[in-house]
This record gives sequence, structure tokens and C-alpha cells, in this order.
Amino acid sequence: MWMELLAIAGGFALLTWSADRFVVGASALAYNLNIPPLIIGLTIVSLGTSAPEILVSGVASLQGNTGLAIGNAIGSNITNIALILGITALVVPLNVRSSIVRRELPVLLGVMLLALFLLLDGTLGRLDGSILLTGMVFMIIWMARIGIREKSSHDPMSDEFSDEVPTDMTMAMAGFWTLVGALCLLGSSKLLVWGAVSIAQAIGVSDLVIGLTIVALGTSLPELAASVMSALKNEHDIAIGNVIGSNIFNLLAVLGLPGLLKPGPVDSAVLTRDYPVMIGLTLALFVMAYGFRGPGRLNRIEGTLLVSAFVAYQTLLYFTAVI
Repeated sequence: MWMELLAIAGGFALLTWSADRFVVGASALAYNLNIPPLIIGLTIVSLGTSAPEILVSGVASLQGNTGLAIGNAIGSNITNIALILGITALVVPLNVRSSIVRRELPVLLGVMLLALFLLLDGTLGRLDGSILLTGMVFMIIWMARIGIREKSSHDPMSDEFSDEVPTDMTMAMAGFWTLVGALCLLGSSKLLVWGAVSIAQAIGVSDLVIGLTIVALGTSLPELAASVMSALKNEHDIAIGNVIGSNIFNLLAVLGLPGLLKPGPVDSAVLTRDYPVMIGLTLALFVMAYGFRGPGRLNRIEGTLLVSAFVAYQTLLYFTAVI
């Protein structure tokens, strides 16, 4: 058991480090190719912060642990909103000024409803996975188009990304960190999946529950670090935008991979317990952050409510899936 626990802890630590190195390297590569910082932030950074979930989902699916992959996708979205944004808002109340963030929120709701429609038949098949992964491609194109249109509009997010994208890294060093980050992401994903599956088998719980809890929390660590650091630097729109972008890619890529690689039935608890929680939290985020009559805002009271919701959900999992 100790080896499995060490594998999980080591996998989490390496995932967090390698995701950061991958994002830094890929962002620097794009900057050296004269891609505007806003486009880099909306595409490479958003996709890069979901890289741990994507790699874990792919590895778990190839090893036949589809429940873990599905649980990781949905559990990460729940964790990102309830725990990550909740903690960030407790540290620094978040003001939403970016029109880009306000455009992404309805898209997140739409993607969530699309994924729900595909799962309603109780299976995640290759057609479902293909639709979701195709949606990811269109999402990247859409974000890039927004970046092109908004690069001169002085959107607050544009200025924030300009301060974050590495501008002094050579092409060789950027390529080195991109490659190292990608390889370490793959290795740490395999280590984490092995430890998580072994723990699940040892304590007698399903892969789904492990994916919803331990794995979802661990793969969301890059979002926690990114959001809190962005908030402390007064980059509030990046703090929220990273979570929204990550959640979109979790549903399209992380949920799409199991359907493409290992199609099969979806545990009924996903539709009756976990997906409704994700829908509720996403709607709550929309109400809090959209700003119907002005800039949106996540204050400390709302942050407390979000963290409380995360604790309540974990308690629900314990009583419905563990006991």
C-alpha cells in the first residue's frame, strides 16, 4: 500500500511540475513564432492546464480503467469550480472584467449540455468520443479567432496574458522544456494511474470514485496554483478564464478520449449523482461571474459557498459510494 501511496504523491508532484514546464515551453515557442500573447493564452495555456487530465484519461482508458477516466473528467470540473475558484476567491475576491470570459461561460454551459446528451443513453461510444474531440478542434479554432479579433481591443485578459507569456526564452530552450514537460506528463500519468487503480482495488471502491476524488483533485493542482498566483498578481480574468477553459477541454478532450479509445457503458451514478452536481456548480458560476448589469464578481462569501459545496459533494460520495 505504501508504494501505491508514494506513486500517487509522486505522480501528483510530477504532474504539477511537468504541466507548468510544458505550458511555459509551448507558450515561449508560440511567442517566438510571433503568435500574439492573447491567442497563446486562450489556446495553448488553456489546453496545457488540462494536459494532466488529458494524459491521465488517455492512459487510464488504454489500460481498461474507463471509469477512472470519466470520473477524472467530471470530478476535475467539480473540483475546479467548487474548490479551486472557491479557495481563490477566499484569498482574493475576483472581479470579472473581460468580455472574453463572459463569452466563454455560455459556451461552457453548451458543451456541458452536449456531453450530457451524448451520455443519456448510458454509453460512451466511439461516435460520442469523436463528436467531443471534434468539438475540441472547433473550440481551439474559435478561441484563436477570438484572440485575433480581440488582440487590439484592450480586453483586460489581453494585457494580463502579455505579462505572463515568456518573452526571453530562446527557441532551443523553449523546445527543450516543451519536450521535457510532455514526456514527464506521460510518465507521471502512468505512475498516478497505477497507484490510483491499485488503491481502488485494495480498499474495494470503484475506479469511478477514485477518479472523482483523488485523481480529480491531483490533476487539478495546476489550476489551483495558476488561479491563486494570477489572483495575487491582480490577473483576475486569467484566474477565472483558466478554470473555464480547462473545464471546456475536460468535457471535450478528457471525456472524449475514453469513448474513442475504450467505448463502453457509463456508470448510472454519473448521470444521477455527479453530472447534476457539475451542472449546478456551473450554473452557480455563471450567475456569480457573468455580470448581468456590470462586471461579474466572486466575493469571499461566494467563495465560502463554493468550498462548502465541494466538502458536501465529497461527503455525498463517501456515504453513497464508499460505505
